[in-house]
Amino acid sequence: MDRDRWTVLLVKDERTPVRQIDVRPSWIRGGLYGLSALLAVVVVALGWIGFQGNARLQAHRFSEENRILSGELQQMRGEVDQLQSRMASLAEKSSRFRTLAGLDQIPREVLEVGVGGPGTPTLDSHPLRGTDPELSDRAFAVEYDLNALERRADLLSASLGEATDSLLAHRDLLESTPSILPTAGILSSGFSQARYHPIYHRARPHWGVDIAAPEGTPILAAAKGRVKKAGWETGYGNMVEIDHGYGYETVYGHASKLLVRAGQQVERGDVIALVGSTGVATGPNLHYEVRVDGEPTNPMNFVLPTSVP
Repeated sequence: MDRDRWTVLLVKDERTPVRQIDVRPSWIRGGLYGLSALLAVVVVALGWIGFQGNARLQAHRFSEENRILSGELQQMRGEVDQLQSRMASLAEKSSRFRTLAGLDQIPREVLEVGVGGPGTPTLDSHPLRGTDPELSDRAFAVEYDLNALERRADLLSASLGEATDSLLAHRDLLESTPSILPTAGILSSGFSQARYHPIYHRARPHWGVDIAAPEGTPILAAAKGRVKKAGWETGYGNMVEIDHGYGYETVYGHASKLLVRAGQQVERGDVIALVGSTGVATGPNLHYEVRVDGEPTNPMNFVLPTSVP
């Protein structure tokens, strides 16, 4: 056992005695084991310190990201509130338009445009739920309101489109409805099933009204439409017939001069002819008829009180 050792000689210089140290191998092995253990502890300590530093860095980064995200959510919340206010104003305008267009109002529960059923996002399914519940709640609320606003915008857009189409159709109908007396003058003969005819001296239907006026007085189109006929017609003399659509037609007879031709488009108030006494007439006058789906109708039923020229 005594031989199982190493001898280390320490020499300083020639005059200094040589020092001898005996070292057993077990001591060397123990030292190496101790050094290895110390190095391991140092490595673990450095790793722990690095991990802690990285964790703190990550925590700081997450905290900064949460702060930025929270600020963005707050800004989005304000914008969503403004959009909701504007959407409420748009809903009121849509309601007014629908009233003017004669359409039924959209029920309040339909305006809420709610959603549900399988596949509908829930608060617990939000990606941030497990990380930051409070931030998750706020983000979910903003997303939910934005989706609701998008659905409501689509609904109101369709509603306004429907109301606009209806109003345009109503406008076209009003513009195509005969509503004025076509010339300035005196109503000399009315609509009658059996009027005593001043020339034939017997009772005959009178499918219009006669307006006595000086020769050459302008005759106006009673509504917009397309000239169906412009020329001579037995009994009517020079006459104009206009198709207004929606089943309305008007006839203007006894004109001294025609100023339109067949196929021409006219608007209410356009001058289409001049008063005369052509055809079967006792003097200058306009014979004016209104037909609805081909049936003669009293023109005075359509004349607005303030529209007499």
